[in-house]
Amino acid sequence: MNLENKTAVVTGGSTGIGLAIAKRFAAEGAHVFITGRRKEALDDAVAEIGGEVTAVRADSSNLADLDALYRAVAERGRGLDVVVANSGGGSFAPLGEITEEQFDATFGTNVKGVLFAVQKALPLLNANASIILTGSTTSTRPGAAFSVYSATKAAVRNFARSWALDLKGTGTRVNVLSPGPTRTPGLLGLVPGDAQQGLVDGLVAEVPLGRLGDPAEIAAAALFLATEEASFVNGVEFFVDGGQAQV
Repeated sequence: MNLENKTAVVTGGSTGIGLAIAKRFAAEGAHVFITGRRKEALDDAVAEIGGEVTAVRADSSNLADLDALYRAVAERGRGLDVVVANSGGGSFAPLGEITEEQFDATFGTNVKGVLFAVQKALPLLNANASIILTGSTTSTRPGAAFSVYSATKAAVRNFARSWALDLKGTGTRVNVLSPGPTRTPGLLGLVPGDAQQGLVDGLVAEVPLGRLGDPAEIAAAALFLATEEASFVNGVEFFVDGGQAQV
Protein backbone atom coordinates (compact mmCIF):
# COMPACT_ATOMS: atom_id res chain seq x y z
CA MET A 1 0.00 0.00 0.00
CA ASN A 2 1.43 3.34 -1.10
CA LEU A 3 0.64 5.24 2.10
CA GLU A 4 1.13 2.53 4.69
CA ASN A 5 2.06 3.99 8.10
CA LYS A 6 1.56 7.52 6.80
CA THR A 7 -0.64 10.23 8.34
CA ALA A 8 -2.68 12.58 6.18
CA VAL A 9 -4.98 15.54 6.69
CA VAL A 10 -7.73 16.26 4.17
CA THR A 11 -9.68 19.42 4.89
CA GLY A 12 -13.18 19.39 3.47
CA GLY A 13 -13.03 15.62 3.52
CA SER A 14 -16.68 14.93 4.25
CA THR A 15 -18.00 15.22 0.70
CA GLY A 16 -17.10 15.41 -2.97
CA ILE A 17 -13.48 15.41 -4.05
CA GLY A 18 -12.18 15.61 -0.47
CA LEU A 19 -14.15 12.54 0.52
CA ALA A 20 -12.85 10.62 -2.50
CA ILE A 21 -9.26 11.57 -1.64
CA ALA A 22 -9.67 10.57 2.00
CA LYS A 23 -11.24 7.27 0.96
CA ARG A 24 -8.38 6.48 -1.43
CA PHE A 25 -5.70 7.46 1.09
CA ALA A 26 -7.27 5.24 3.75
CA ALA A 27 -7.46 2.36 1.28
CA GLU A 28 -3.73 2.85 0.64
CA GLY A 29 -2.92 2.45 4.32
CA ALA A 30 -2.88 6.02 5.67
CA HIS A 31 -4.44 7.23 8.89
CA VAL A 32 -6.56 10.10 7.58
CA PHE A 33 -7.83 13.11 9.50
CA ILE A 34 -10.78 14.73 7.75
CA THR A 35 -12.53 18.00 8.51
CA GLY A 36 -15.94 19.38 7.73
CA ARG A 37 -18.44 21.80 9.19
CA ARG A 38 -21.37 19.41 9.66
CA LYS A 39 -21.21 16.55 12.14
CA GLU A 40 -23.78 14.46 10.29
CA ALA A 41 -21.78 14.66 7.06
CA LEU A 42 -18.59 13.79 8.92
CA ASP A 43 -20.21 10.77 10.54
CA ASP A 44 -21.43 9.56 7.15
CA ALA A 45 -17.96 10.10 5.67
CA VAL A 46 -16.25 8.10 8.41
CA ALA A 47 -18.62 5.20 7.75
CA GLU A 48 -17.96 5.36 4.00
CA ILE A 49 -14.20 5.75 4.24
CA GLY A 50 -13.58 2.88 6.64
CA GLY A 51 -10.04 2.08 7.68
CA GLU A 52 -8.07 4.44 9.89
CA VAL A 53 -9.92 7.76 9.87
CA THR A 54 -10.47 10.52 12.43
CA ALA A 55 -13.07 13.23 11.88
CA VAL A 56 -12.60 16.70 13.34
CA ARG A 57 -15.42 19.19 13.05
CA ALA A 58 -13.73 22.34 11.76
CA ASP A 59 -14.23 25.40 9.60
CA SER A 60 -10.95 25.99 7.77
CA SER A 61 -11.43 29.75 7.88
CA ASN A 62 -11.51 29.59 11.69
CA LEU A 63 -8.00 29.48 13.12
CA ALA A 64 -9.13 28.07 16.46
CA ASP A 65 -10.73 25.16 14.62
CA LEU A 66 -7.48 24.51 12.76
CA ASP A 67 -5.59 24.57 16.04
CA ALA A 68 -7.96 21.88 17.36
CA LEU A 69 -7.35 19.80 14.23
CA TYR A 70 -3.59 19.87 14.61
CA ARG A 71 -3.76 19.20 18.33
CA ALA A 72 -5.56 15.98 17.44
CA VAL A 73 -2.88 15.13 14.90
CA ALA A 74 -0.10 15.90 17.38
CA GLU A 75 -1.72 13.76 20.08
CA ARG A 76 -1.48 10.73 17.83
CA GLY A 77 2.29 11.15 17.97
CA ARG A 78 3.12 10.10 14.41
CA GLY A 79 3.65 13.49 12.80
CA LEU A 80 2.14 14.33 9.42
CA ASP A 81 3.12 13.16 5.95
CA VAL A 82 0.45 14.61 3.65
CA VAL A 83 -1.66 17.75 3.85
CA VAL A 84 -4.47 18.19 1.34
CA ALA A 85 -5.83 21.73 1.72
CA ASN A 86 -9.06 20.98 -0.06
CA SER A 87 -11.80 22.96 1.71
CA GLY A 88 -13.43 25.37 -0.69
CA GLY A 89 -16.56 26.57 -2.35
CA GLY A 90 -18.13 29.36 -4.29
CA SER A 91 -21.28 30.70 -5.86
CA PHE A 92 -22.31 32.50 -9.02
CA ALA A 93 -22.54 36.30 -9.00
CA PRO A 94 -21.80 38.62 -11.93
CA LEU A 95 -19.91 41.86 -11.47
CA GLY A 96 -22.40 44.36 -10.11
CA GLU A 97 -24.09 41.78 -7.88
CA ILE A 98 -21.14 40.55 -5.80
CA THR A 99 -21.74 41.10 -2.09
CA GLU A 100 -19.22 41.67 0.67
CA GLU A 101 -20.56 38.58 2.44
CA GLN A 102 -19.99 36.40 -0.63
CA PHE A 103 -16.48 37.78 -1.12
CA ASP A 104 -15.51 37.29 2.52
CA ALA A 105 -16.92 33.78 2.71
CA THR A 106 -15.24 32.61 -0.51
CA PHE A 107 -11.84 34.15 0.21
CA GLY A 108 -12.09 33.08 3.85
CA THR A 109 -12.37 29.40 3.00
CA ASN A 110 -10.52 29.19 -0.29
CA VAL A 111 -7.56 31.46 0.49
CA LYS A 112 -7.30 32.18 4.22
CA GLY A 113 -8.27 28.61 5.05
CA VAL A 114 -5.69 27.16 2.68
CA LEU A 115 -2.93 29.42 3.97
CA PHE A 116 -3.43 28.60 7.63
CA ALA A 117 -4.24 24.93 7.11
CA VAL A 118 -0.77 24.61 5.59
CA GLN A 119 1.10 27.02 7.86
CA LYS A 120 -0.22 25.44 11.06
CA ALA A 121 0.76 21.98 9.78
CA LEU A 122 4.43 22.85 9.28
CA PRO A 123 5.69 21.98 12.79
CA LEU A 124 4.21 18.48 12.45
CA LEU A 125 5.56 17.58 9.02
CA ASN A 126 7.71 14.50 8.69
CA ALA A 127 10.60 14.22 6.26
CA ASN A 128 9.69 14.39 2.58
CA ALA A 129 6.13 15.49 3.27
CA SER A 130 3.69 16.39 0.51
CA ILE A 131 1.41 19.42 0.53
CA ILE A 132 -1.42 19.36 -2.02
CA LEU A 133 -3.58 22.42 -2.64
CA THR A 134 -6.87 21.98 -4.46
CA GLY A 135 -7.04 24.40 -7.35
CA SER A 136 -9.37 24.58 -10.33
CA THR A 137 -9.32 25.03 -14.08
CA THR A 138 -11.19 28.28 -13.42
CA SER A 139 -7.86 29.86 -12.44
CA THR A 140 -6.95 29.84 -16.13
CA ARG A 141 -10.39 29.48 -17.77
CA PRO A 142 -12.74 31.66 -15.70
CA GLY A 143 -16.43 31.65 -16.49
CA ALA A 144 -19.05 34.36 -16.39
CA ALA A 145 -20.38 35.25 -12.93
CA PHE A 146 -17.66 33.20 -11.24
CA SER A 147 -14.93 35.80 -10.83
CA VAL A 148 -14.58 35.65 -7.04
CA TYR A 149 -14.14 31.87 -6.97
CA SER A 150 -11.76 32.00 -9.94
CA ALA A 151 -9.65 34.67 -8.23
CA THR A 152 -9.30 32.49 -5.13
CA LYS A 153 -8.00 29.59 -7.19
CA ALA A 154 -5.50 31.85 -8.95
CA ALA A 155 -4.29 32.82 -5.46
CA VAL A 156 -3.93 29.16 -4.54
CA ARG A 157 -1.80 28.56 -7.63
CA ASN A 158 0.54 31.35 -6.60
CA PHE A 159 0.72 30.07 -3.04
CA ALA A 160 2.29 26.90 -4.40
CA ARG A 161 4.84 28.82 -6.45
CA SER A 162 5.94 30.86 -3.44
CA TRP A 163 5.79 28.08 -0.87
CA ALA A 164 7.93 25.78 -3.01
CA LEU A 165 10.62 28.46 -2.64
CA ASP A 166 9.91 29.12 1.05
CA LEU A 167 10.35 25.40 1.79
CA LYS A 168 13.45 24.96 -0.36
CA GLY A 169 15.82 22.44 1.16
CA THR A 170 13.30 20.97 3.59
CA GLY A 171 12.29 18.05 1.39
CA THR A 172 8.64 19.12 1.52
CA ARG A 173 6.88 19.38 -1.83
CA VAL A 174 3.99 21.74 -2.62
CA ASN A 175 1.76 21.15 -5.62
CA VAL A 176 -1.65 22.20 -6.88
CA LEU A 177 -4.19 19.60 -7.99
CA SER A 178 -6.62 21.31 -10.35
CA PRO A 179 -9.73 19.34 -11.29
CA GLY A 180 -11.89 20.17 -14.23
CA PRO A 181 -15.66 19.94 -13.90
CA THR A 182 -16.31 16.98 -11.61
CA ARG A 183 -19.62 15.44 -10.63
CA THR A 184 -19.87 16.46 -6.99
CA PRO A 185 -22.66 17.79 -4.76
CA GLY A 186 -20.82 21.11 -4.69
CA LEU A 187 -20.87 21.48 -8.46
CA LEU A 188 -24.50 20.49 -8.87
CA GLY A 189 -25.46 22.69 -5.92
CA LEU A 190 -24.37 25.81 -7.77
CA VAL A 191 -27.76 25.98 -9.48
CA PRO A 192 -31.34 24.86 -8.69
CA GLY A 193 -32.33 21.30 -9.51
CA ASP A 194 -34.18 22.16 -12.70
CA ALA A 195 -31.09 23.93 -14.06
CA GLN A 196 -28.52 21.27 -13.18
CA GLN A 197 -28.69 19.37 -16.45
CA GLY A 198 -28.13 22.57 -18.37
CA LEU A 199 -25.08 23.32 -16.23
CA VAL A 200 -23.71 19.83 -16.81
CA ASP A 201 -24.32 19.99 -20.56
CA GLY A 202 -22.54 23.33 -20.81
CA LEU A 203 -19.52 22.10 -18.89
CA VAL A 204 -19.30 18.82 -20.80
CA ALA A 205 -19.20 20.78 -24.04
CA GLU A 206 -15.93 22.39 -22.88
CA VAL A 207 -14.18 19.11 -22.06
CA PRO A 208 -12.39 17.30 -24.92
CA LEU A 209 -13.16 13.91 -23.34
CA GLY A 210 -16.84 14.85 -23.48
CA ARG A 211 -17.84 14.09 -19.91
CA LEU A 212 -17.54 15.24 -16.32
CA GLY A 213 -14.81 13.86 -14.12
CA ASP A 214 -15.46 11.41 -11.31
CA PRO A 215 -14.14 12.25 -7.82
CA ALA A 216 -12.26 8.94 -7.77
CA GLU A 217 -10.25 10.10 -10.79
CA ILE A 218 -9.16 13.21 -8.92
CA ALA A 219 -8.28 11.07 -5.91
CA ALA A 220 -6.01 8.90 -8.05
CA ALA A 221 -4.04 11.98 -9.05
CA ALA A 222 -3.87 13.12 -5.42
CA LEU A 223 -2.44 9.73 -4.48
CA PHE A 224 0.35 10.16 -7.03
CA LEU A 225 1.26 13.61 -5.67
CA ALA A 226 1.16 12.29 -2.10
CA THR A 227 3.63 9.46 -2.62
CA GLU A 228 7.29 9.00 -3.42
CA GLU A 229 6.23 8.30 -7.00
CA ALA A 230 6.11 12.11 -7.29
CA SER A 231 9.32 12.71 -5.34
CA PHE A 232 10.68 15.19 -7.91
CA VAL A 233 7.38 16.94 -8.63
CA ASN A 234 7.26 20.32 -6.93
CA GLY A 235 5.53 23.65 -7.54
CA VAL A 236 3.39 22.35 -10.41
CA GLU A 237 -0.27 22.69 -11.26
CA PHE A 238 -1.46 19.19 -12.08
CA PHE A 239 -4.61 19.40 -14.19
CA VAL A 240 -7.06 16.50 -14.04
CA ASP A 241 -9.63 17.95 -16.37
CA GLY A 242 -10.19 15.79 -19.43
CA GLY A 243 -8.14 18.29 -21.43
CA GLN A 244 -10.29 21.34 -20.65
CA ALA A 245 -7.44 23.68 -19.70
CA GLN A 246 -5.08 22.35 -22.34
CA VAL A 247 -6.88 23.17 -25.58
